Amino acid sequence: MNAPITSPIAWYRRPRATHAPIGFEARLNESLDVLREAGQHAPCVFAHSLSAEDMVIFHLIVEHAFPIQSFALDTGKLPEATLDLWSRAEAIYSTRIERVMPRQTSIDVLNAMNADSALYENKEVRLRCCDTRKTEPLRSVLAGKRSWVTGLRRAQSAGRAQVASTEYDSTFQLQKFNPLANWADEDVWYFTDKHKIPFNALYEKGYASIGCDPCTRPIRENEHPRAGRWWWEQTDANAIKSECGIHVAANSNSTPKEN
Repeated sequence: MNAPITSPIAWYRRPRATHAPIGFEARLNESLDVLREAGQHAPCVFAHSLSAEDMVIFHLIVEHAFPIQSFALDTGKLPEATLDLWSRAEAIYSTRIERVMPRQTSIDVLNAMNADSALYENKEVRLRCCDTRKTEPLRSVLAGKRSWVTGLRRAQSAGRAQVASTEYDSTFQLQKFNPLANWADEDVWYFTDKHKIPFNALYEKGYASIGCDPCTRPIRENEHPRAGRWWWEQTDANAIKSECGIHVAANSNSTPKEN
């Protein structure tokens, strides 16, 4: 008997907009205004994740010479494609992206917990890993700064639907600027393709959101863009409930919580 014929899986494909999305120029100008304001809150730093949106912000910062320094968190678990983009971005833009790493003593604690395997079975271990590799180093680099810039966008997930272009981050006690808050996926990729901005090769392999290698997978065509992050913790692929803990409630009257 012949095996049943099954349709191939339709994996995520990034947008390829050939024309500027409606209202794009207004959103771009707004983003430039936000970055200009961020630069006035010196010292200001840009938390560069090497994502497509963050490469757009990096391009704008360098092109317009905004007084904003870029850094990225080297968690020790980044995909090779992300590390490759890091090197290419620095070479193409002749601009250094400061490498911020976790403390070795904290990594030793994770190793003692066998965290590489346990994070799939115990959410507390996964959160400890995220805190060690991301939140602690971020807190260290933001100390003494007046403001920081991120690539958060409302279109990324339900948990980010209320993201403002400018907000006070009560967790890190400084101003937070999200210049692409109003951008849709089509905006990001239209600008990327138009200006030939380098991007992570994993976006062409079914990935829509890219983090650490153990915690990121490609997504199917009908899944939420962030369904590939910490997927084993989800009961519904379209119900994104988890984040690493970096982007928490950002107003002075709120209690820190996961987005």
